[in-house]
Amino acid sequence: MENTLNYAQTQDAQDELQSFRDRFYHPELNGKQALYFTGNSLGLQPKSAESYLKQELEDWRKYGVEGHFEARRPWYSYHEFFSKAMAEIAGAKESEVVAMGSLTANIHSLMASFYHPTKTRYKILCEKKAFPSDTYAMQSQAKLHGFDISDAIVEIAPAKGSDIITEDAIIEQIYALGDSLATVMIGGVNYYSGQVFDMAVITDAAHKVGAYCGFDLAHGMGNIEVKLHEWQVDFAAWCTYKYLNAGPGSVGGLFVHENHHKRKLPILAGWWGHDKETRFKMEPEFVPMQSAEAWQMSNAPVFNMAIYLASLEIFQEATMPRLWAKSRPMTDYLEFVVNEVAKEMGADLEIITPKEHHRRGCQLSIVAHGYGRKLFDQITEAGVIADWREPNVIRMAPVPLYNSFEDVYRFGQILKNALN
Repeated sequence: MENTLNYAQTQDAQDELQSFRDRFYHPELNGKQALYFTGNSLGLQPKSAESYLKQELEDWRKYGVEGHFEARRPWYSYHEFFSKAMAEIAGAKESEVVAMGSLTANIHSLMASFYHPTKTRYKILCEKKAFPSDTYAMQSQAKLHGFDISDAIVEIAPAKGSDIITEDAIIEQIYALGDSLATVMIGGVNYYSGQVFDMAVITDAAHKVGAYCGFDLAHGMGNIEVKLHEWQVDFAAWCTYKYLNAGPGSVGGLFVHENHHKRKLPILAGWWGHDKETRFKMEPEFVPMQSAEAWQMSNAPVFNMAIYLASLEIFQEATMPRLWAKSRPMTDYLEFVVNEVAKEMGADLEIITPKEHHRRGCQLSIVAHGYGRKLFDQITEAGVIADWREPNVIRMAPVPLYNSFEDVYRFGQILKNALN
């Protein structure tokens, strides 16, 4: 690799996904197109989003309530338009995924089914420095069941002097908790460090001690290779506004392995999870659908979901294998450029995200030792949209759908000027 414009442009010229960049709107800073590296927080807007949303508005105007059945994409079965693409991204069967709710609400819904503690088996294992919503959800679930959170919640932390939690440490803790462990709930990709956990290994260990295992995939879906069905993961939840580009606050998604579809698990029931063949009989007893759709509570928020559908159709064109094939070398290039600039400028910049491809997606977390917020503010002023996390981490994600090698090179030049 070379930290040169010619090298970056040569890589872009060989990129078979290059045309997808122009299918998204890129924000401006100070009157010129910004270098956007924060798809790990909010993805860019697909240019097709407006027409997808406009279509639903037109059908509402044209059909009123009859749009549930007469719209070009009937609203009654709207969530079904997402199943194929979501299943491909999640490594799941179509019956195991559903677009619904929002991330934290879906976590609570899934925990109602997969955390039913007893006096002796009641502990929840999660990673320390998980995204705060996950932590709050786990704590409130334990409290709802009458447990002291200091006893019920077990957080596994990185070793001293490290930001990475090893799978060995997680497995050791799972076996140590043994038959007191009810549920493992971990972020598949840690939001702070960008570390990808070995979900297959963790799930297997949890099952060996009789516990359920689930993951928050907010930073994983559309970013890393996921095989939820094959890994025998019990449940997972995610948002869609990060790598999946569905817009701020858009609909979430969840996965429930088919092993659980016919089990009589406790479910926070709603009308839309009722067997659709008898739903309109309005019977008093809840009869769940035999799929992840059973966890639905309400009918699809169509306007909210229309943009997600526009984005998923782009994903189906691009395909996840091609996106991973671009993501890995482009992330490697960002790592190379940051290290080259730090070496040239004598700067103490530390990338805490693991180096191995199977242990990271496209996010790199850069610790700016001794610089603090000032460095981040300087690169922002110069036209870079990245993400700051206290106390001193700059998170950056070169997203393969719309970022380029030239973006990475130009960021390196801005970083060098800021350091200078």
